This record gives sequence, C-alpha cells and structure tokens, in this order.
Amino acid sequence: MAHQSALIEEDILEYLQEHENKSFLRFITCGSVDDGKSTLIGRLLYDSKLIFEDQLAALETDSKRQGTQGDKIDLALLVDGLAAEREQGITIDVAYRFFSTDRRKFIVADTPGHEQYTRNMATGASTADLAIVLIDARSGVLTQTRRHSYILSLLGVRQVVVAINKMDLVNFDKSVFDAIEAEYREFARHLNFNDIVFMPISALQGDNITSKSVHTPWYKGAALLPYLETVDVAQDESSESFRLPVQWVNRPNLDFRGFSGTISSGTVHVGDEVVALPSSKRSRVKEIVTYDGNQSQAGKDEAITLTLTDEIDISRGDILCAGNDPAQQTDQFSAHLIWMGEEDLLPGRQYILKTANKSVPANITDLKHKINVNTLDKQSGKTLTLNEVGLCNFATSQPVFFDPYAENRETGSFILIDRQTNNTVGAGMIEFSLRRAQNVHWQALEIDRKARASLKHQKPCILWFTGLSGSGKSTVANLVEQQLHDLGRHTYILDGDNVRHGLNKDLGFTDADRVENIRRVGETAKLMIDSGLIVLVSFISPFVSERNMARELVEDGEFIEVYISTPLEVCEQRDVKGLYAKARRGEIKNFTGIDSDYEPPENPELVLDTSEIAAEAAATQIVKYLEGRGYLSGGA
Repeated sequence: MAHQSALIEEDILEYLQEHENKSFLRFITCGSVDDGKSTLIGRLLYDSKLIFEDQLAALETDSKRQGTQGDKIDLALLVDGLAAEREQGITIDVAYRFFSTDRRKFIVADTPGHEQYTRNMATGASTADLAIVLIDARSGVLTQTRRHSYILSLLGVRQVVVAINKMDLVNFDKSVFDAIEAEYREFARHLNFNDIVFMPISALQGDNITSKSVHTPWYKGAALLPYLETVDVAQDESSESFRLPVQWVNRPNLDFRGFSGTISSGTVHVGDEVVALPSSKRSRVKEIVTYDGNQSQAGKDEAITLTLTDEIDISRGDILCAGNDPAQQTDQFSAHLIWMGEEDLLPGRQYILKTANKSVPANITDLKHKINVNTLDKQSGKTLTLNEVGLCNFATSQPVFFDPYAENRETGSFILIDRQTNNTVGAGMIEFSLRRAQNVHWQALEIDRKARASLKHQKPCILWFTGLSGSGKSTVANLVEQQLHDLGRHTYILDGDNVRHGLNKDLGFTDADRVENIRRVGETAKLMIDSGLIVLVSFISPFVSERNMARELVEDGEFIEVYISTPLEVCEQRDVKGLYAKARRGEIKNFTGIDSDYEPPENPELVLDTSEIAAEAAATQIVKYLEGRGYLSGGA
C-alpha cells in the first residue's frame, strides 16, 4: 500500500502529484535459508505502519495457526504467501511488494534462500537497483551467501547492504559483527560492487530497521529504512544509446504503420535518426505515439509506437537503434551463464535462445570455465549442473542484436529454453562477440548440391539408424549399402564404432560427450549430402534432442529416421560384444539401456524390429522406401 498522509483527506490531487514525483527504488533481499529475509520485509512494512487493519488482523490469526513466534506476530507471513512456504517456513517463489514512505517509493523482491530456488533469486536480482544480503550472525558467511553475492555482481547490482541479522541472539556483540564484515569484504573485493554498507540488525525485534537501536551504540551508521530512503542509485541514462526492440508492427489501417515496443535504454525525440537492424536501413522519427497521445520525446521503460518518415521493412524481432550508435550483431559470442535446469547443461545440444524480442536456435560450443562461488576461482569442466555459473561460447542459427550486459541489461541478457520441455534452463549475460564470426562468410561456389546429385542420378539424403546396442543397426545399414551399391548408387556409411576411432576418438560416453559425438556426425553427414551422397548413419544416438538437431541441419525430406526398435531383452541376449554383461556387472558406466537413458524416436519415417523381421528383409524394405520416393532416380 502507499504511505498514509494527511494530504489524502486535505487535498487528494496535491497528494497524488507529490506521490508521483517521488524517487523510486527497486531492491532485493537475498541470502541463505532462514537468514530472516521475509521477516525483515514484514518488519519494514509493520514498523512503517504500511499495513491495513484487516491485513493486521489476518496476520495475527495466521500467526497463531502457522507462525513460528508463539503468541507474537510472525512478520514473515506477510510475504510468505504460498501454502508450501508457510508449512516449511521457507521462501520458494519471488514475492514482490510495493510500498512508499514520505520520501520514496519502493518495490522489494523477497527471494528464496534455498539452493534449489537460486534461479528465482536471479530473476529478482535482474531488475534490482540495490540488494540487501542478509547474514545470520550465528552462522556467518555461508556458501549460499557467496553464491547470491556473486550472482548479484554478475547481474549488475552495484549497491549492496549487508544486513547482519539476529544480532539479538549473539547479545549484539560487536566482535561478531566485525568478524563477519571482515570475512565478507575479503570475499567481495573481487566483485563489481560500487558500495557495500554493513548494518547490525534484528529483523524480529526491530533493531536498526526504521530507527537506530539502543542495543548497538557502537554502530555509527543509519538505520535501514532511512538509508533506503536516501541512498543514491540513479544512473546517468542520458549517456545510454536508444534501443527499441520491436514487439509488434502496428498496422490498424492503410494510413498508419508504426513499430511498437518498450524502450530498453536511452531516449528518442521526434526528428531523431534511427537505424533498423538487421537491415541497417535508416530513417527519422516522424511521431512518438503513446496511450496518452503523441509525445515529442520518450525514454527508458516507456511503451511507445514509432512512425518513421520513410517506408522501410521492419518486423517483429528487429530492433530500432540510435543512428549514431547501433547495437552489435553476432552469431557467435561469449557469455556468463547461470544454469537453472534440473538436468545438466550439455555443450553441443541445441537450445532456444530468447532475447528481449527474438528467439533463435543456439548451442554452447565451448564451456570455457566454471566459477567456484566460494573462492571465485575458475575451474575446468565439461558441463554445468543446477545453480553453477560458467563462461561459455555460444553459436546461434542467425545473428542476434546485443550490447554487452555491462552496458545494457535489457539487450545484453537472454534466457535458454529446453527444446523438449519448454522449461527455462539458463540465464545469460553477454560479454562480447567472437570477432572471428564477423569475418567468416559463406563462400559462393559454382558447383552446388543439385549439380553433384544430378551427376550421380540420385537425391541425396541421410538414413539415420538409431536403436540400442545390439539392435541390428550396423547390420541393416551395411546390407542397405550393399543393395544400393548393386544399383549403382553413391553412398557412404558413418558407423558409431568406426567414427570413434578417428573423428571422435577424444570423446567418452558421458551425456555431454554423446551430445558432441552426434553434433559432429550430423555436421559431417550434412557435408556428405551436400556432395550428393546417400549417407547411412548408424549410431545409438540416444537423445531425441540431438537427432532433431541433426534433422534440422538439412532440408525437408533429406533426413530419414530409421528406428531399429529391437527390445532390450533381445539385444541383451545377442550381446555380441559382451557389453551388456559388463554393464550389468558395473564394469562399464553410462551404458545406454542400463544406466544411461535411451529416448525412442517420436515420429520416425521407418520402424523396424529385427527380432520380428530378418535383417535382409529390413534392408530391402528401406531400399523400396527410397525407390518409392524418388531418391534413387534423377537429381536433387
């Protein structure tokens, strides 16, 4: 609720004018589990008399039923609204609260301390101007304290208040406060904070929250709320370049064509020159249209529609920039990534990368290093697990527009989405473009795929054989190639075992290595069909995502998935290489079908079970499929 003022009764218009002109602060509370984040926010609201009477009555009732403070009011219940939060006494989701005082308006994000919900904390931090990091005076600086602090630094929060809470439980001992401050400062000296203020508080008792406490005469700083009312977090937005990610082309009639979106940075005036990306076409601003009418200028966070003096082609997903300082474009870049997925990051796997207004397929081409949140040291690794942070190289299927995150939070950030589940699995902050991507262009060639295929009198394609070890993939693929060879067709087999002796000999059998294994094979097969060949790929290829990635590398109709669906028990009975027996004994790790998953194809072109049909008959069926669809006659 808003701060209560006598002006509400005396002159409501003057009150509204005064309220509108107050400065605004977004801040976040974070830290480890049970450090008192929700209680602190409840105390701020309660002591500032910012709670309605019916809210207070409900809080008293809830405190008796679900609170943790006996007969006293449990202030944490003001922001812990989910049933699961109240039952467990922890914050799970991000809770936003708006309030105001005579001097300033606030939005506070109460974020979870539990490691499992670090992703929710990162969400709250992404828009914060200031962070309050709570530390339990009895426990000191914990791993989650360090993790949250590092994420704050990474996400561009520069003002930090370290609130050392529960000082009442250590008798307001100054030596305890000093020791925690020294430990935190030593850790934070490597972080990009502009200012760190330390405060001894008791959120439960109200010490140093809205006024100075008599229990800490040795503390010379301000109480928390007065500090929040006066701290300067203003940024010089006049130096930021104009950016408008286009969310919608507004075309209500033949006489109007505008480009709608929310300004992510900078200001724009009627008459300014703007450049549209990716076309790089230039024009000038004719009108700035808003819900309240036309304006002569507009700034950051305003939702507007621009009309231009020239008719240029602009679509949703494009971006309008200041004419003298456009955003960068790249399809390869380096970025810090916070991994939020329950399943590990797999370099090489394709994800959806979503920026402010555009979604493109992307993959991590290289994990440069991981960050140890306790020491901030860089560590090598092949994958990221839940809540880990790493520096990665990315490649996108088409260029994206960006500014380095340090310069622009909106255009420098992105999220990663899992293609199968549509879950958000990562949040990224772009560091810089990989310059080599800007200097490598497709070379125009006189002889193309169509010409090569025509010479061979066939249509090139990939026959992708997938199934468990021992299912008969290699046997059937070999027989298919023999039949095609007899018909005078040009083929090549990429077999899983053979490729691992050369191209992929550096890869093991972890999930991350399996993904990279299939990525390389997919790219190789793509080159081979570009030469006009019919390529037979025989790999277990256990993951749907990677098989789909290989399919998307080529044109429609050029990828034929052949699922050799022989059951596991039959494959084990065959066990020609003795691998299943070794896997059952624990001598082989990450063996598909035993301790590593196999994901059956969803919509394969062909399904063949070699426990029900002979390998020769299966091969003949595949060749007839190719003949019936014109792959063995003419050219592409």
